Amino acid sequence: MNNKTIDDIQVAGKRVLVRLDLNVPLDGNRITDDRRITSALPTIQKLLGDGGRLILMSHLGRPTGDPASDSKFTLKPVAQRLSELLGQPVELVPAYQGEKIETAVRALKDGQLCLLENLRFVAAETIKDKKAADNPEQRQAKDAFATGLASLGDVYVNDAFGTCHRDNASMLTVPQLMQGKPRVIGYLIKKELEFLGSAVRDPQRPFLAILGGAKVSDKIGVIQSLLQKCDRLLIGGAMSYTFLAAKGHRIGSSLVEKDKLDVARQLIDLASDKLWLPVDSVVASDIKPGIDTELSGSDIPDGLMGLDIGPKTIEVYRKEVLAAKTVVWNGPMGVFETPPFEIGTMAIAEAMAKATGKGAVTVVGGGDSAAAVEAAGLSESMSHISTGGGASLEFLEGKALEAIEILDHR
Repeated sequence: MNNKTIDDIQVAGKRVLVRLDLNVPLDGNRITDDRRITSALPTIQKLLGDGGRLILMSHLGRPTGDPASDSKFTLKPVAQRLSELLGQPVELVPAYQGEKIETAVRALKDGQLCLLENLRFVAAETIKDKKAADNPEQRQAKDAFATGLASLGDVYVNDAFGTCHRDNASMLTVPQLMQGKPRVIGYLIKKELEFLGSAVRDPQRPFLAILGGAKVSDKIGVIQSLLQKCDRLLIGGAMSYTFLAAKGHRIGSSLVEKDKLDVARQLIDLASDKLWLPVDSVVASDIKPGIDTELSGSDIPDGLMGLDIGPKTIEVYRKEVLAAKTVVWNGPMGVFETPPFEIGTMAIAEAMAKATGKGAVTVVGGGDSAAAVEAAGLSESMSHISTGGGASLEFLEGKALEAIEILDHR
């Protein structure tokens, strides 16, 4: 990792644009999990302590452009929570250009901050460069929006790892326009690159990878990449039934990507004995809380679907986790949000926690895996929990994250 960080710059008296990922889950106006906010605190506190004048930026949810329905995506609860955690006012600025934002930024003194309202309230934030290149109006809109943001800062800091795989105006166009000014990463991205980077480039061995989730198609590249690096790859979740079907097993009414069966066969051949599949499953006729379940082997009867790994698989996978020195996990083992199909996922979380205690490096790749670990109360028992599901997958796949590559390097 050779990106410059906030430790390499001076920010006293300077306006610092800080792109964060404060996309927290909400229940009405109540934040149900503030992990993304607390993860951003070290960077915010460092910059404030050094005398920076911070303009924080983030998105929240997927606004549609309808003001009535989009009101639930306001960053007001985030501003309030930040104010509580920092012990100082955090003004939410409702505009991106013009008098309101200029007044708010001019009013900042050293060690003060404000938060811009949800960036995705402006459609230009999510216009992709490829689309904009073919549409002059979109190109103009994106450039105008990014130019307005870029004009606010003397320094640009990216600490939004969860969005680093996205071509958003605030992630790519703004730092492009700020070339010549300091453009660095914060502590969160620094930590992400260190843990994910060391896990895939120079892992302690045995190196174990665990992949779950719904679709093989989402993780083909990751599987191909990890098979070249890991000693063992354990598969769980609905994606395992595409692999089992590719091997000729009956999978009942389990989710299967029929158009990916050939790809699954190719991956099985490529993996040799590295790729392991479930030997049993918890099956049911429907996904409902408390529904009657059965255990099935590698073949699942008609009318039933596999919804979690079974006890034999749990024991096999658990032993592999405890024998490993590096474990990277991305994707649940079943429909963990619906009891009783959470048992396999929670068992993996518990095994990883024990492996950490034995000195292993355990990395959870964000998304549903991170939510499961949080639900199990085991977040503090992992070496690292990534804040970016999609970004961590692309990093593990070996793809360059352009939003990081474009920043200043040593």
